[in-house]
Formats: sequence, C-alpha cells, structure tokens
Amino acid sequence: MKILGIEHIGIAVKNLKDSIEFYESVFGLKCYTIEDVIDQKVRTAFFKVGDIKVELLESISSDGPISSFIEKRGEGLHHIAYKVTDVNASLTELKGRGVKLIDKYERIGAEGLAIAFINPKSTFGALTELCSSNNKINEI
Repeated sequence: MKILGIEHIGIAVKNLKDSIEFYESVFGLKCYTIEDVIDQKVRTAFFKVGDIKVELLESISSDGPISSFIEKRGEGLHHIAYKVTDVNASLTELKGRGVKLIDKYERIGAEGLAIAFINPKSTFGALTELCSSNNKINEI
C-alpha cells in the first residue's frame, strides 16, 4: 500500500455553525462545502489549508459515532485520512498483514470519496481513514 498524502484531518465538534464561524473569523479560512452523510449520521464542513483539508464533523443523531466520540472524549481531533490509489486494494493488503479493520470494503463518504476506516487498535490509538477518488464500490 502506498500513501499518496494526507487527504484531510477530521475534528469532532458539538456545533458546526459555531465552529465554522470560528475557523472563518479567527483562522481566516473559508468553508467551501457543508454536506450530510446520512449513513454515517454526520454533517461535515470542509476547509482547504494548502493541499490538505480540515473536516469538521457534527453528529446529526444522538446515536451517531461523532455523538458517541464527543460524549466519551469531548470535542477534538477525531481522525486522520490518507489518500490512496485504491481503498479496496489497500484494505486487502492491510488485512493480509493482520491489521484490524473497521470497514471490510470501501463505501462512499463525504465529497463522494471512496473511504474505509482502520481500527485504532492497529494504528496506535489513532482512528485512520483511507480515501480515494476511485468511486467504484466493490467487496473484497
């Protein structure tokens, strides 16, 4: 598996509107898109910072993963997402190396990217996401 770069850094927030206002007024960044990802029970807002994006994540459901994360750990750094050429091929390779996976195959995430998550127990406590613009969804 070859990592091509950092795709984005995800930050869990309680209030997306207030967080966007902070990032725009204090950091001078511009939110370029807000999107609901229904199957992940999350609303996202993205900012470009050079070649990397910052993704703010607000839960849209009390039983969503972001709601659970904030309840346990509070707001803050949620995950780091790496660009790969092919998410499914990367998952196959990682599985073969004994890496614990959250997702067995890719799914569509925010911005239409193919995504999959690696269990943080395999990545020293850091929730890790793989992303690719290869939008073909295939089981491995």
